[in-house]
Amino acid sequence: MTAKIIDGKQVAAEIRAELKTQVQQLRDRGIIPGLGVILVGDDPASKSYVTAKEKACEEIGLFSDDNRLPAATSQAELMARVRGMNADPKIHGILVQLPLPKHLNETEVLLAIDPDKDVDGFHPMNIGRMVLGQKAFLPCTPHGVVQLLVRSGVKLKGAHVVIVGRSNIVGKPLASMLMQKNETANATVTLCHTGTKDIGYFTRQADVIVAATGRPNTITADMVMEGAVVIDVGVNRINDPSKKNGFRLVGDVDYKAVKEKAGLITPVPGGVGPMTITMLLFNTVESAGRTAHD
Repeated sequence: MTAKIIDGKQVAAEIRAELKTQVQQLRDRGIIPGLGVILVGDDPASKSYVTAKEKACEEIGLFSDDNRLPAATSQAELMARVRGMNADPKIHGILVQLPLPKHLNETEVLLAIDPDKDVDGFHPMNIGRMVLGQKAFLPCTPHGVVQLLVRSGVKLKGAHVVIVGRSNIVGKPLASMLMQKNETANATVTLCHTGTKDIGYFTRQADVIVAATGRPNTITADMVMEGAVVIDVGVNRINDPSKKNGFRLVGDVDYKAVKEKAGLITPVPGGVGPMTITMLLFNTVESAGRTAHD
């Protein structure tokens, strides 16, 4: 069998269309959802990512407060900028683009963000609420994975999901989300990592495999059960002289081989990637909506 492709661009477009309607409804009530963005330094990847986020905000009608600071910005200056956004009623979500220059303390900065404006979902307050099954801003990439699964018709209740990778950004929060007792989860979750003796032993039992290791070909065809759903979170650059820029992007899954065995699979690029910014927009609109009910 050849797997059906889960088109992350299409799912992201569907969600953004829904968000655009919600934003218009908030605007009709005099509330303009606002995202405050802080970018320190000139890292090309970060600049490109922030520009994409700002374009996405404009697309659905969000107000974007763009703060691009020099690499020499001090900790005190950055903290003051965050505190200013915390106090600004026009800002419903705050994004500090990582990584920060090495002289800055990322942990201190992220802890300073008001948890009610933490639309990245990384503040310990939101992580704690998520683990307890309480209302919280969910981390954008794992939330995007859940949306891809649910909107692709994957039945998660009682399914065995094997997540390969235990990062604080993807693996751990995704495991917590999928084991919650609710309509979009209720799965049995196994979390594999570098200390797992035989990852294939677990993935061959999985109804759903999520690869989030940052290493090409972590998941090969012999590790996948026939008809399984395979979600590839990885984005890796590998050398490719045939490309103008000298490289191409691949995931953590041996895509060409695995797609001949899986039932559903995400490509790289075009799978999970488009969902991350979309769920950031989702959280910002949700934050603005909470303001409307205060």
